[in-house]
Amino acid sequence: MRPGCECCSKDLTPDSTEAMICSFECTFCIDCITAVLLGICPNCRGGFSPRPTRAAELLQKYPAMTERTYNQKCRTN
Repeated sequence: MRPGCECCSKDLTPDSTEAMICSFECTFCIDCITAVLLGICPNCRGGFSPRPTRAAELLQKYPAMTERTYNQKCRTN
């Protein structure tokens, strides 16, 4: 699980309902998908689905990533 939106770097906690992923698990917030990406992943050109949440007890054994990914392709201007 990536810790933030690859476009705007908004924090996306493991229980966030704003996190969306493509089939390659690229991670973006719903705001960037709607306003910037227009529903199309800049990497695979596919669509998005809500990212599943991870149960708190599993986060201790399988923690979310801490390294952030930034995607330059998400910017349209």
